[in-house]
Amino acid sequence: MTFLVTRFDFRAPGADPVARQELFSRALDQAAYAEGHGQDALTLSEHHGSDDGYLPSPLTVAAAMAARTRSMPISVAALVVNLHDPVRLAEDVAVLDHLSAGRVTYTLGLGYRREEYEMFGRPWHSRADDVEAAIATLRAAWAGEPVERGGRRLRVTPLPFSRPHPVLLYGGGSAAAARRAARLGLGFQPQVSDRGLRELYRAECRRLGRQPGPVVMPPRQVPAYVFCSEDPDRFWALHGHHLLADAVATSTWHGGLPSAVVDASTTAAALRTAGRYAVLTPAELVGRCRSGEIRLITSHPLCAGLPAEPSWESLRLLGEVVVPALRTESTESTATVTAARSVSP
Repeated sequence: MTFLVTRFDFRAPGADPVARQELFSRALDQAAYAEGHGQDALTLSEHHGSDDGYLPSPLTVAAAMAARTRSMPISVAALVVNLHDPVRLAEDVAVLDHLSAGRVTYTLGLGYRREEYEMFGRPWHSRADDVEAAIATLRAAWAGEPVERGGRRLRVTPLPFSRPHPVLLYGGGSAAAARRAARLGLGFQPQVSDRGLRELYRAECRRLGRQPGPVVMPPRQVPAYVFCSEDPDRFWALHGHHLLADAVATSTWHGGLPSAVVDASTTAAALRTAGRYAVLTPAELVGRCRSGEIRLITSHPLCAGLPAEPSWESLRLLGEVVVPALRTESTESTATVTAARSVSP
């Protein structure tokens, strides 16, 4: 079965305040639309100090999206824990957990940009120890235990709606991250499709006498992002520069770090050929999903400030053509199997 995620990061190079506000407004409308048209989850991410306006406040947007939806899961992936005060973060997450009735999940991480640490005056070299201490503070606060702060012992209120706390995973693409996820007793979400990391995480859990948590790993597939259009050639001609801007910014920021979404293309033509950003007709997308070539559709409707018309076209073709076709096939297959089993000797 194909899983469909709608991602928002709000990058929009050169957008003025009016254009940027429209993107935030559109995202809330699109979140509500996605929930009503068979899409499975929303995902947000966090970065700071980006000239293109990359989202610095995912909890604020998650709260707004929770208010516009009723049951759709919302993932913050990743939440850069060391850039936050852990006590204030515990409060904000607890309140959001109530607002969303436990629908917001978190992939916690170190981050990978020294510039962000410098922006907040956070130490870079102790970041691994710091994130473990911060996560310990979060868990203690959510358990109602007193936490030390400036020589005082205090308690965080309210406690989360979810018990003992919202769903937490740990992110990262290194062996150290896999071991840390196991040591912290968290699930693991690497940003690369590396079975070795998955097995290392599980082995480390077993060594520590812990039951491994869930491992959420991107599938070994191209594309990473999918856009739907009745005329892909026209889409690339008019809007390919938005996709290229997103790819170039992501590649530059990662600086050689492994990631399932990085593409080093420098032209829209090369990006199209590489296939990591795919623009497909509904029929093409359904065919590639049915063949098993695409198991995860990550929709990116605001990609680098993509205008409203192609943004909505993509989302609506996914919701009104692709999803019904895939869901109908899944229902028919299930019915066929059930009927066969009912008459089997």
